[in-house]
Amino acid sequence: MAQVSEHGDIAAKTGGNIRDYDEITSFLGTWGPFQRMVFLALSISVLPNGYVGIYIVFASAIPPHECHIPEESGISEVWRNVTIPMETANGVTQRSSCSRLSLETVRNYSDRNVIPNVDVNVSEIQLERCLDGWKYSKEIYQSTIVTDWDLVCDNEYKEPLTTTIYFIGVLVGTFISGQLSDRFGRRPILFITMLLQTLAIFVQIFSPNWEAFSVIFFFVGFTGFSNYVVAYVLGTEILSPGTRVVFCSLGVFMSSGIGQLFLPLAAYYLRDWRGLVASMAASGLIYIPLWWFVPESPRWLLSQGRVNEAEAILRKAAKQNGVEAPDIIFTSTEIENALENKEKTHSIFDILGNFHVLSITIICSLFWLVITMSYFGLLLNTTNLNGDPFVNFLFSALVELPAYVIAMLLLKYCPRRFCQSSTLFLGGAVILFIQLVPTELQGVAIFLEMVGKFGITSAFCVVYAVTSELFPTVVRNMAMGTCSMMARIGSMISPFIIYLGNYNRFLPYILIGSLAVFSSLLCYVLPESFRKVLPETIPDMQKLRGLGRKKKDIDDIIKEDRF
Repeated sequence: MAQVSEHGDIAAKTGGNIRDYDEITSFLGTWGPFQRMVFLALSISVLPNGYVGIYIVFASAIPPHECHIPEESGISEVWRNVTIPMETANGVTQRSSCSRLSLETVRNYSDRNVIPNVDVNVSEIQLERCLDGWKYSKEIYQSTIVTDWDLVCDNEYKEPLTTTIYFIGVLVGTFISGQLSDRFGRRPILFITMLLQTLAIFVQIFSPNWEAFSVIFFFVGFTGFSNYVVAYVLGTEILSPGTRVVFCSLGVFMSSGIGQLFLPLAAYYLRDWRGLVASMAASGLIYIPLWWFVPESPRWLLSQGRVNEAEAILRKAAKQNGVEAPDIIFTSTEIENALENKEKTHSIFDILGNFHVLSITIICSLFWLVITMSYFGLLLNTTNLNGDPFVNFLFSALVELPAYVIAMLLLKYCPRRFCQSSTLFLGGAVILFIQLVPTELQGVAIFLEMVGKFGITSAFCVVYAVTSELFPTVVRNMAMGTCSMMARIGSMISPFIIYLGNYNRFLPYILIGSLAVFSSLLCYVLPESFRKVLPETIPDMQKLRGLGRKKKDIDDIIKEDRF
């Protein structure tokens, strides 16, 4: 309380009014050297998030493969050529990947000089599994975790499960890191997660088997996305309202998108999965200089009653910006108010106990689940497309950059329902159209998938702003946390959505496209929040369209119809 008493005399000068944090720190300006430094440093900190974890796209790629026929099997060349049977999958006839003719039977025929398909019908010979392992094509990849540990055929489920384990780590990590950053501060948790992320990736290089790789990959997810979330929160708390919008779109999303561009380049030159993972670990070196450029959040320090530390950072920022800070920055009333707000708690029952809050939470949670499932599904599918997997992934990463710019422009000038609905509908409708493209026009199918990825990526950026504006301050973090949890569930199931393509190559597109189009139509049930004051309490929150009001005046109707 000693810190509070030092600021009592300024309360009279402000008439006892309680200013919000942005008003208190307005003397810093909006875009001085301090803000630019924080913006750039935090943007650099999320660059590796564009490829951390996502490197599994190349590390777990499945090259063409077939049963291995040992040289010492004593089979003639004529019989060796037919030992791998032909099979048809998705309309394409190719050599079987998981079965071969019974080697014992083939050896007997070979020893007796029986001619296949002349003296005996090869199709009548019993099949067996690949008892001697597999032979993998090295045309594209020298090694992947699939080729090292035979994650094919009976074990093929382990390949998508690996990615799901990573996203489970993301779910647990973001929850725990959020709690830790609220308690111990944004800056220390940011750098601890970046350090642990780098160490986890480095240890993963030496994985002796799939089980060890997957356990370590859980911790890569645990730490690898946590720093992203903490950096996002830190930037929104330090930067001014005007800069905050740009940071949340171009700063965070764009930096991650730029980072993603480096992945196909590294994978192209490093065709061995251990070398690729090593390069990902080495990229953690860019975190070291950031220690001297990223400050703690003064807003968080104030909420903890650490006023002197908060003021020290703000005075240093003022000096850096060439402006003069007031003698006393926070009044005693403002400090007391910050501490009181810290003590006010809200539970999940505040959401569950209100029909409108619960309904909007369910709808927004569905958006997050569908968008993340679609985004990561399309991302993971790039190496399955026809053509060069490195070029396909590069195009997939490139379309994200204009998508973020378009999303920012939509958020700045367009109603929120239109922003969310148009991006979801574009992505979903185009993805659905892929099934109509003839097999011989694979270039058109790839183009449509990239356009669909563009729409889904824009929707990904938009949903953050749309969701945060709908909920009142008292439950906003809780509601966003709930939606984020559903997003993690969407990302966890995305590998298995793509896995369904093994049974029907159009099934992933049908599921992703249908859910995205349905969600785009559901947007218009939500209230409009564009250019409206953010709600502070639950009673301030807008209701679902057509519910909660028996009567509306003409002005309200006209206002809503504009959107």
